[in-house]
Amino acid sequence: MVSEASGWYARLDQACPDRIEQIRRWLDFWETSTISGTPIAASLPSSWPTLPAGLLTDPGAVLDKLLSRLEAVTDGRSPKGAYSTPSRLIGSILADELASGGPSKKKESPPSVSLSAIPPAFRDYAERLNMEAMLTPGKDDYDDSSDSTSSGIPLPFADPCCGAGVVASQLIRLHSQRIENLDEGQRCSDTLKLIEGMQMMDSSDIAVESSRRRILITLGKAGLVDLSGDSRTQMIGRSEAEMILESSIVQGDPLLGEWPWNERPRLLVSRPPWIRIKDRFRGHENGSMLRKSLSSKLRNALEPDGSLRFSALRGNVNMYRLFLERSIQLVRSGGRLRMVVPDSLLREKSSVPLRKLLVDGNDWFSTWSFPDSQRVFPGITQGVAVVGLEIGGNTSNMMSYGPLTVNDISNDSGLSRGAPCLELERGTWSSWTDATWAVPRMPVDPYERRGVVDAIGRLADKPRLSEAGSWLNPDGNSVRVRVGEIDQSSWSDCIEDWSDDEFAIPFIRSAHFMSVDGEVRLHHPSFEDDVEEGAIQRSQSVWTGERKSTVGPRIACQAILNSNDNRRLHWAVIPEGCVLSNSVNYLDFSEEVLESIANRGAGSLILGLEWLCKIMNSKDLEIWSKTWGANNNVNNYEIESLPFPVPEDDLAFSI
Repeated sequence: MVSEASGWYARLDQACPDRIEQIRRWLDFWETSTISGTPIAASLPSSWPTLPAGLLTDPGAVLDKLLSRLEAVTDGRSPKGAYSTPSRLIGSILADELASGGPSKKKESPPSVSLSAIPPAFRDYAERLNMEAMLTPGKDDYDDSSDSTSSGIPLPFADPCCGAGVVASQLIRLHSQRIENLDEGQRCSDTLKLIEGMQMMDSSDIAVESSRRRILITLGKAGLVDLSGDSRTQMIGRSEAEMILESSIVQGDPLLGEWPWNERPRLLVSRPPWIRIKDRFRGHENGSMLRKSLSSKLRNALEPDGSLRFSALRGNVNMYRLFLERSIQLVRSGGRLRMVVPDSLLREKSSVPLRKLLVDGNDWFSTWSFPDSQRVFPGITQGVAVVGLEIGGNTSNMMSYGPLTVNDISNDSGLSRGAPCLELERGTWSSWTDATWAVPRMPVDPYERRGVVDAIGRLADKPRLSEAGSWLNPDGNSVRVRVGEIDQSSWSDCIEDWSDDEFAIPFIRSAHFMSVDGEVRLHHPSFEDDVEEGAIQRSQSVWTGERKSTVGPRIACQAILNSNDNRRLHWAVIPEGCVLSNSVNYLDFSEEVLESIANRGAGSLILGLEWLCKIMNSKDLEIWSKTWGANNNVNNYEIESLPFPVPEDDLAFSI
């Protein structure tokens, strides 16, 4: 279905090359079909390509895709890599938030179905019925003076990067379902209250225009706004709704500008842009200057009291981090925030300051984690996380849900009852991560989850590999993680496929590390005779360039993961005289430590390094690496932070 939809967008570009016109005309067709009650495909002109079945039922998803393609091209990126936010994910976040965080309007519990009285297979359905009964208001429950709608939505409700309005449209869908039992006048008043309490912003004019139109169409489809005129009784007139939306959805820069509303939001739900500053303005003639200017402005942005607006900037900054920090500043104390971000936030080193910000002075109460393989965003492989935060609270524990699948989310109930969950208690969590507040990546199997927790518990209090004071750092010269000396791209002319020349210099790269029957091997034709002809290990395995200065035996690990291998870490002893690719990391020891390692090998450095390799390839360290690994590369900082037992603890170490 993804390829079919992609083909439709490509054909649309031929029929209508102007992408802004695509968006505006799609909105016109969508509104026409809503008013007439006919499928949107019937409203499309003959010059447009035939709409595939996969796009018939969700016009909002098409709008999101059209806008994301426009933004990609505007930045100079390819529209093929553009992706939009799935409405189902947003719907599940809102359903979960308004069930857990939103105040119930019922003063007395309504009759509900006893879960113990029905078979287990029907309990999820009964639980949803109970929740709907509890949250659906009746005529006698209507309260126009409350700071929430009768549907349980706290106001003001904010989205600082609204895009094409996917969050607002899902909010209205949920709202319309929950006010069905109100009379027409109450539904009209409550909906006016909702759209007047919205605080939506985007830096793009066409995004703001799209969001306003989409919300109007969604309200019309729900029977809450008269799209065809202003005369129908007990409905909001079109002109009145448009006037309100003009002040509720505005164009502006939430990162560098001021929030234009006086009242701070009580609930903020958003999916900010996932793009690095260095990837902005690629298609502009003066793109480099624009990127430098934007980076400088963000780094020097000040609050009214003179303090820096962004305190968690580090490394190659991704825009979503800035939106998350800015949103924390915007929401009032006691308010709540849900934000869809890449799951790299949960473990990468550059996000440590931001994670500390989530914990210090706030209640980071939940995280949803979807692994790359789930493809939550159709068409791309990207791990996704949903962060839940209460502003100004205190993080005593955090509920980490994952690994989740797309089947674990629902527009009606949020997360399924059977979603795997780990409660991270603050003290233990701090000990596990040295107060960096990384969130562990857990397996789904309950037995394996217990094994991960046990392994983390055994290792958490051990000294880190590069930590001062350990037996590997007796002289103050800590272990260094180095990258292999040869950049494969720059020196490709000096790297050849294997030949049987006995004087050939072995060139070791990531593909030469592999595990067979649980044992890690250096699978290189220089050291093993069973490397088959045509195997990838024979290609690019000889260094023909200048002979480097003699380097003694080393212990090294692949830096780029092999997708066909279940292991994350592959440590092996590299014999003297080999040349390492930059896809390999190795450990650099001081002379004193090398002597100590040799003593472990009864005077042989090779045997001592093999002993060390056995520890580095242990089951516990493999579990640790998988649990805390940030991405598909084994980064230097990840190796440096590996826990390492003192020699006396060898027997207690799981090998």
